[in-house]
This record gives sequence, C-alpha cells and structure tokens, in this order.
Amino acid sequence: MGPELLHLSAAGVSLVLDCRGPGLPSVVHWGAALDDEEITAGLMLAAAPQPIGFSVDGAVRVSPVPEQSSGWLGTPGLAGHRDGRAWATAFRVSRIERDAAGVRILATDPEAALDLAIDLELHPSGVLRARAALTSTAPGTYWLEHLTIFLPVPERTAELLDFTGHHLRERQPQRTAFTHGLRVRENRTGRTGYDSAYLLCAGTSGFTDRGGEVWALHTAFSGGARSIAERTYHGWSALGGGELLLPGEVSLAAGETYRTPWLYAVYSATGLDGVSDRFHQHLRARPRHPATPRPVVVNTWEAVYFDHDLGRLTELAKAAAAIGAERFVLDDGWFGSRRDDTSGLGDWFVSPEVWPDGLGPLVDVVRGLGLEFGLWVEPEMINPDSELARAHPDWIMATGARLPRTARQQQVLDLANPDAFDHILGRLDALLTAYDIAYLKWDHNRDLVEAGHPGSGRAGVHDQTRAVYRLLDELRARHPGVEIESCSSGGGRVDLEILERTDRVWASDCIDAHERVMIQRWTSLLIPLELIGSHIGAPVSHTTHRNLPLSTRAGTAIWGHLGIEWDLTRASPAELAELAAWVALYKQVRELLHTGTLVHADPADPAFQVTGVVSRDGSDALYALIATATSASYPPGTVGLPGLDPARTYHVRPQPPGDVADGNAAAWGAELPWCTPRGIRLNGRTLGTVGLRLPVLFPDRVLLVRVTAVEEA
Repeated sequence: MGPELLHLSAAGVSLVLDCRGPGLPSVVHWGAALDDEEITAGLMLAAAPQPIGFSVDGAVRVSPVPEQSSGWLGTPGLAGHRDGRAWATAFRVSRIERDAAGVRILATDPEAALDLAIDLELHPSGVLRARAALTSTAPGTYWLEHLTIFLPVPERTAELLDFTGHHLRERQPQRTAFTHGLRVRENRTGRTGYDSAYLLCAGTSGFTDRGGEVWALHTAFSGGARSIAERTYHGWSALGGGELLLPGEVSLAAGETYRTPWLYAVYSATGLDGVSDRFHQHLRARPRHPATPRPVVVNTWEAVYFDHDLGRLTELAKAAAAIGAERFVLDDGWFGSRRDDTSGLGDWFVSPEVWPDGLGPLVDVVRGLGLEFGLWVEPEMINPDSELARAHPDWIMATGARLPRTARQQQVLDLANPDAFDHILGRLDALLTAYDIAYLKWDHNRDLVEAGHPGSGRAGVHDQTRAVYRLLDELRARHPGVEIESCSSGGGRVDLEILERTDRVWASDCIDAHERVMIQRWTSLLIPLELIGSHIGAPVSHTTHRNLPLSTRAGTAIWGHLGIEWDLTRASPAELAELAAWVALYKQVRELLHTGTLVHADPADPAFQVTGVVSRDGSDALYALIATATSASYPPGTVGLPGLDPARTYHVRPQPPGDVADGNAAAWGAELPWCTPRGIRLNGRTLGTVGLRLPVLFPDRVLLVRVTAVEEA
C-alpha cells in the first residue's frame, strides 16, 4: 500500500482514502473491514467511475467537501463568497498528516484565499468522526453560507431512516426509500430540536434491529443543523451534515477560522443494534463519562410544581430516602419572583419570600438523609418580568429595536454579550459555592426566534450556541464534581456535543410509560441508557392523563437513569413498598444495564416490543417483554432473545418485582411453563432462534425476564 492510498481500520470497519493528484482526497471505501493486502492500486481501479465526459472530461472525484471544480454538480461541500467572488474553490493538498487518532488533510486555494483542514478519526469502537476548518487568508471578508462534510454510501443502500417528533413525543422514526435526488433535514429552532434528524441512517433493503447493513450519521451540534442524504444519477450516494448558518451569521476576516461541528458516523453489518453498540462503546470510553453508579433521583416538579414549602419538601425528602432514593432535585420556583412561569427567569437569587433562610435548611435536611442535592436552572432564558430584564433590556436577543415574540413568557439572553455571560456565570458559580449542590438540571424552554445580537441586529444562533458551550465548560472547570443534565422543555437538546459537557439528557417531559417505550427506544439508538433520564411518574400521567399500574411505569423507567417524579407523601403504604422493590432491583441491575450491550428482538407480533441488555461477557442479561397493544394472536407467538452466547446454557425465569404483569397467569388461570420462579434452562442458540412463547398480557404491561449463564458441572 503506497502513499496514494490511506487506510484507517478499527473494530471491523475500514475507511480508505484515494490521495492521488493534487486535489482533495476522495473516499474509496467506508464500510466493512478490508485487509491491508486488499488495499492496492487495483482497488482504486475497481472503484473508479467511467469517465463519460458530461460535466467535465475525465473522472469526477468527489471528496468529503465536494467541489464544483472537480466536475461535481451536486450539493457543494462549501458555499460562500467574497462580495460575489471566490464562490468556487479548487483546493490543492499541501500536506497529509497521520497519527494514532487518524488523518488530517491540509489544503489551500490561493485564488480564493482560503485554507481548509479536514480531520478524519476512526475510533476503537468503529465510530468515524469528521470535521473541517476553513481559514480566510486575505484582507476583506469571506461570507460563509455553509461547510458540509459528506461520506459516501454504497448504491445498495435502499432505505433511509431518520426521526421526527414534537414536545412530549420526541424522536419518532420515519422510513423512506433512498431515491434519486436530495433529502435535506434542517433544524432552525436554535437548539437540537424535537424533530431533528437525530440519526440519519441509510441501509440495505428491509434492514432491522438485528439484520442488514446500515450507515448512520449524527451531526453533533446544539444549534441549527443540516443532515443530508443525496443520490445522483451518475452513481454517487452520500450522507452529509453540518451547521445550518443564518444569513450573514459567519464572516471570516483575514486569519479567522470557522470549524464545523463534529460529524459522527457508524457502519454496522448487524442492523440498528450494531449502530447503537458502536455509539455506546464510543461514549463509554470517553475520559469523563460518568464512572459512578447512576443514583436514583427524586425530582420535585410533578410532586409540588411551584408550591415550595420547607415542611412539605422535608416530608417528600424523607419519603424519598425511605424508598432508597439517592439524589433529591429541587425544581423550578426557588428564585426571585418565580411563583409561576411568567416571571423571575434571570434573577438567580434565592427567593427570600419562599426561602427566608436561603436553601440551606432544605440542603441540610436532604444531605442529613444521605441524599445528594440538585437544583433546577434555566440560565439561557429571561422573563421580561424580571429584575434582570428591567436592568438590562439590551441583553435580550433581537434583530435590532424590535423584540421577538415571546414564547412561554420568555425571551433569550444574549450570552455572546460578555457582560451577560459574566453575570450568569457569576450567579451560578455563587450558588454552587454557597450550597452543597451535586447536580444541576439545566433547562432551555423555548426555540430561538429572531435570535440576533441586539446592538448590531446580526443573526446570533451560532454565537449563542458556542457561548453556551463556553459557559458549561467554565462552570465545570470551577466545579468539576457537579453533574449537569441537558433538559430542553423535555428532549429538545439531545446531541453528542452537549453531552461533551453534561452527564445525562432528559428524553422527554412525557413520563407516561406508554409513550416512553418508543421515546427511550429511539433515544437509545445513539445514547447509552445510563445517560437517559427515565422517571417513574404518578399513577395518572401529568401530560397524558393515562392511568397505568406501577409495574408498567417502573418496568419501563428502569431502562435508563432511574428517577421518580411523584408526590410520595400521597402514595399508599403498598405503593411505597412496591416502589422500594423496584428501586432495589434498579440498584441490583444498573451495572448490567449501564455497561452491557443493548439489544432488541424483531417480534413478528407488532403488539410487542422486546428490549434487553446482555453483559459484555455474555454471563447475564435482562429483557423486557412489553405489550403496547392487544395482540393479533391469541395466545401470542414466540420471540427470540438476542445477544446471548450460543454455546452457553442459561437459566431463564421472570425477574421480580416485574414477574407479575396483570393479564398474565392471574387473569388466565394458567402459567407458561417458563414463566415460573423455577424457570427453564436452554442454550443461547435455542433462545436466540426458537425463543420463548410470549405471555398473554393486557396492553401497556411489562414482564421482565432474567437470563443468567449456568456453569455446567
């Protein structure tokens, strides 16, 4: 293998770059691993397109930043200009650097007065990470419209999977055919968004949880973003992504550089479960990935809302400790004039009206019970009815003199303004210094509409997003032990860049277990379970008014970072005892759930969802059989339990307290042979292929199955 080809390989994945010629390299192959012996000049010849001489004479080479100068007439990787000039580039490689992390390609275009750097990293998990940096090298201004990175996928990809949704129903899957033309998903909400593409997947026809080839891409940015799938008539298919820039938002003077967000890309030969496994392994290998057991959280929001009272919250904390909680989080309503959601945002001072002695008495109660203390904040927003807004109306994002329309009685604080940034940093720093706070629930409750810098009127979503990153980074540097949750009116800010600075995401404001089955299933395609906040709510859901039994609410919530959002002082003794049993189970299995391999079965019966986690060594597993509707079969059919070692023998039985789902034996007067405390023994091959007979369950019921390896005598 000579200098004309570069090969990155890890965990069964190869990326091969064709570095011939002075122009930007092209990707010859991204997918299943190739041996070094296979990567020869013959590979380039085999993959080379026929030069047909339409757009240009000779072959068209498409780089990760496609250029029209190469003959490419699809979506350009770079769009911008210098007052109408330098709108087309012809980069020439000046240097290619390779190290243990990957490859850096350095290129320049003297005529356009631009330098380009492209970083490609293939991590041990098989996750490919890419970004680009553009630098202006001449006087004047280069106005950047977009810088987008593309990765080719084979023509055999036939279907696209991405996501949509809305508040209380985030990350809902949608499939379309991968046809000729351009599919663009744009997010203009100023945050990652409920309906972001999230992951854009291209797969072979009929790919499933456990089968088919899938190429998946995630644009890791918390502001505006674009995700692209393009297929052209001349044999090029690709996925791409980058930041969505508003008009005039990024301009480069001489020496200034713009960097794209990281693009994360995965190839899987084993369906969607292979995609999630690669992402989960990558995230768990990060140096600052949470290393301690994820504590059981009790959050006060759906228990007391804005009704803060030391006596009432003390009783709630005592009830939380009694059922085994480990963290107590005081939600909205503790500061300024914040008695409802119409005022006080921005005034990050403890309310003397509600807390005349400060938060100290409550913190002392919580810490005295052995619980960590957490606090809700929303630092990026401001109510017009606040002391801060009255003192600094010039800190509110706007296009000029005209303020944007309010949303939830809120405007957006311009954190790119150094004075506003320093004020918020100072207030949060003071709170974390004054009180023993282990956790911040960091909310963000509105879209960014007409989000400009009030002095100039210039668009400011890019600057605001970067300022939020700097704020989180500085706060973490000052208080490294504090954990932070990314909440954005539910699941509106879930991406890998915010997770570089936070310790979990709030998947949705809807904690109705029926809705959470799908929300958590698809959130976990990218994010491992230990980073997904998942709470047990009250018997009647706050957001849907659906009434579900505790076994369903808890049996769904343990598949994440468990919390409770329920006024436990009003729960019955029987409910508290059952809840304590579920908390005990979570503590018993959280290491398994938060380190093992997430798997999903593909049951023929659409009324059932089957989720499981198998330990990395194959010795232990937990599965949830979830009935989301009434089965079309009576009794239901069978389902395989995926992910087990085919050569090992396993003990299979129901897992208390999720072993009795009403609608099972109690209703029908007979138990399935395997569904008893004694259980059965089978090898992993049989469990994966023949599987288990599904029980008859009422809709919205969960049955847990524990599977442990048996050492043969």
